[in-house]
Amino acid sequence: MIEALRDGAILVLIVLFLFLMNVRTTLITLTAIPLSIVITGLVFYLCGVSINVMTLGGLAVAMGELVDDAIVDIENVFRRLNENARLPHPKPALDVVYHASLEIRSSIVFGTMLVILVFVPLFALSGIEGRLFTPLGVAYIVSILASLLVSLTVTPVLGSLLLSPKRVLPQLASPQTASPQLASPQTDNSHPQQPDHPHLDSPLLRLLKTWVTPVIRTSLSRTGLAVILSVVVMGVIASGVLVMRLGSDFLPAFDEGAAQINFALPPGSSLEASNRASAMVDAALATHLRSHDKNPHGLVTAFVRRSGRAEMDEHAEGVNVTEYIVTLNPQSGLTRAKGLETLRKELDEVPGIEYEVEQPLAHMISHMLSGVTAQIAIKVFGDDLDVLRQKAEQIKAALIDIPGLLPPVVESQQLIPQLRIELNREQLALYGLTAGHVNTFIETAMNGRVVSTILDGQRTFDLVVRLDEAARIDLESVNRLSLTLPAGGHIPLSAVARVYEAGGPNTINHERTRRRIAIRGNAAGRDLGGVVADIRRAVQTIDMPEGYFVEYGGQFEAQQEATRQIAIMSLVSLVGVFLVLYTLFPSTRIVLQIMSALPIAFVGGACALWLTGQSLTVASLVGFISLGGIAARNGILLVSHYLHLMREEGEEFTEAMILRGSLERLAPVLMTALTAGIGLVPLVLGGQQPGKEILYPVATVILGGLITSTICEYVVHPGLFWRLSGSAAERLAVRSETESLV
Repeated sequence: MIEALRDGAILVLIVLFLFLMNVRTTLITLTAIPLSIVITGLVFYLCGVSINVMTLGGLAVAMGELVDDAIVDIENVFRRLNENARLPHPKPALDVVYHASLEIRSSIVFGTMLVILVFVPLFALSGIEGRLFTPLGVAYIVSILASLLVSLTVTPVLGSLLLSPKRVLPQLASPQTASPQLASPQTDNSHPQQPDHPHLDSPLLRLLKTWVTPVIRTSLSRTGLAVILSVVVMGVIASGVLVMRLGSDFLPAFDEGAAQINFALPPGSSLEASNRASAMVDAALATHLRSHDKNPHGLVTAFVRRSGRAEMDEHAEGVNVTEYIVTLNPQSGLTRAKGLETLRKELDEVPGIEYEVEQPLAHMISHMLSGVTAQIAIKVFGDDLDVLRQKAEQIKAALIDIPGLLPPVVESQQLIPQLRIELNREQLALYGLTAGHVNTFIETAMNGRVVSTILDGQRTFDLVVRLDEAARIDLESVNRLSLTLPAGGHIPLSAVARVYEAGGPNTINHERTRRRIAIRGNAAGRDLGGVVADIRRAVQTIDMPEGYFVEYGGQFEAQQEATRQIAIMSLVSLVGVFLVLYTLFPSTRIVLQIMSALPIAFVGGACALWLTGQSLTVASLVGFISLGGIAARNGILLVSHYLHLMREEGEEFTEAMILRGSLERLAPVLMTALTAGIGLVPLVLGGQQPGKEILYPVATVILGGLITSTICEYVVHPGLFWRLSGSAAERLAVRSETESLV
């Protein structure tokens, strides 16, 4: 993660220099990164927040955005100082810096508010997903607020100190070759004239303006607008269809560098039987064990096993259940999926076991979500244990041929020999005994009771009283157990209880006071949502008796719940975005134009997931959340500058004004989009590396959405503003700057 932060900062530096071609402006802008990170670290320290993979991930996602506010500020200061230096009577540089910063202050503040507002749904997540992504959201928001603070304070000061007129105009052309005034807008609105300031732009920016000018003119034409709207509508519809076909998973697959193998023998199997089965598994794993001499590229570097868990363990298991932790060799040349598939093929050859192969963290997540050690849990509820077992086996048989589903495993539940003792309450009352007294007596005889402590040197031992093992399993000995009566005398246990041998289930599982049995399954090579959809169709073919029903649990259930929460909170967040924009631009038409960037950005995010072969996960939903604020930010820059030209510089509402405003905001719009996107490139390119998998979908969605939303700014927004704003723009233009800073 540290490498991603470093590489992102370097790429941001390159982009800034290519656009500004000025060392001082680049360095001033870059100061936002270390200062924002330092402020974030101080806030974490004061609030007791730890630095971990997710908080670092939040900083990595925000890396390119940390300079956005500073870019907008310093670019405007730089441009205004250049224009001022070419005037016959230049104003004081400090006044120019002050008014240039004030000009875009509302855009910076409200843009940052939007970025923060759209992150609110993230904090509504509960469970494991909430624990994972809340630290990312906290780090992201704190760092963005820190960058806003830097841009409002440090950046203008550095601009006033380092960007004197002589320093900002090293390549100034002669007065005869470069006019200080913009070209006057033509009266023919069908061919607005481009402002001519080639001496103020870097070579890259001059080239981009040459390319973008015909695009804006096309957008302003009636035919171009119709085509654009058609393409946008079709793109949104296509992206909706694409999202439906992406498939869904709870979280992206982690590359943990290890595998966990669980296998179980029939209940009641001895430790010796588990050892014999484990010896065969050991031999299978040993064939892939790395050896520097014979097998340097072996799949396995080491493995350990554990049979059973202690009685006091929170996940107590019998000795018939065995767990392996297998450390995988990163130099084997096999991917994570291929490595797990190889292990499964080896275990297929071991007779008499039902196994599951998963990674340790994924195994723990599944267990915490559904109480079973698999991604998918099909739970059958009912009263009769025999019927439950029968239906579970039928469901297992119906699932065998589902593509992408590994062989399902039915929860162990078998009849085992039992010694049953049933009390006769009438006889207990006749002898003056209580059930509690007799049960305590039986528990002492069978399980034992600590009655004292023996001290042997420095060691102590509990003194336990109970029957010896032979008497505990002998029916006649148990029947002859002597009970002491309250009034004196003794009677055998058989006088008040029926003692007999019978069979019973080895375990009875309950959930919400109902008996249940579970069928476990894992998906491989296919998205979890698609596998579960096929499972539902297969289970519907099984007839359930009255009082018996099926429920589904596991990772996909958590994914669906998280999706519902995010969808609901996102609607609330969109209302908040509308209100914030309406506060800045009190016109519904203009606000909706700015918000049109959101669906276009989502198109890019969906296409990016499809191109990279990813499914829709909670992590990618987080990417869509953060994309909303970033996409609306640049729309604020454009519209606020259009209104500034009309209010402060006397421009009329014409195509020439829109062209001029769009080109003057080309540098900050492209720089903020490029720095935000390029800062994510290390996460996208290295997304399959251990530790970055959970941020890979987030970065992919944001990067794809930035591409389409940035195109939207110059293909869609100029035409929408020209055709749909009209009187609303003229009305807003007369508002004072003070009112704009509400």
